[in-house]
Amino acid sequence: MSQAEENIILEQHGCCYLTLNVVDWIDIFIRPVYKQVIVESLNYFIEKKGLTVYAWCLMTNHLHLMVQANQRFGLSFLVNDLKKFTSRLILEDIDVEPDSRGKWMLEKFQNASDSMRLLEKFQVWQTCINPIYIDLNNSSSVKSQLDYIHCNPVRDRIVMLPEDYLYSSASDYAGIKGLVNVQLITEKQEPDFLLRHLSSYRHIH
Repeated sequence: MSQAEENIILEQHGCCYLTLNVVDWIDIFIRPVYKQVIVESLNYFIEKKGLTVYAWCLMTNHLHLMVQANQRFGLSFLVNDLKKFTSRLILEDIDVEPDSRGKWMLEKFQNASDSMRLLEKFQVWQTCINPIYIDLNNSSSVKSQLDYIHCNPVRDRIVMLPEDYLYSSASDYAGIKGLVNVQLITEKQEPDFLLRHLSSYRHIH
């Protein structure tokens, strides 16, 4: 698959699973200040730009999203806008935060931009997002994608249970309000979907 194909979102107003990766897999999201950028940015795009977030999980160097755009903007536009928006805030925080890795990260971001011959001085996110269309009426497909997203911290042995991880929507699906104003897919699914989804965690772990 070419790099261009890795970015094509065929269903601009359908639900898609996306992954945003930091350039060179830099572990930028190990400090709360940068994690908060993602949380606040997602909530801003939900409130102001009509982005629907069904699921999310922020790891040290990438962000998993299950999202949908409203009729005002296409998803490609919103994702690119989200990348630019978060990049600007992250770079601003690097400038003011007492982070010993700040200079090193800026050099990495600048090298990434130079290698891709971009107009921006710094490139925080990789260009590929690997979109996968998710049919919200297919409960099996939805459950599989939610499990994959929410179990990332479990696979990395950060937590024992998905809902114990703060920077994801797993707690929302466990009945506990999380950091981001997600829309639970259960609102569009059969009544017992949430119960079966939570039960699957217990069976796996």
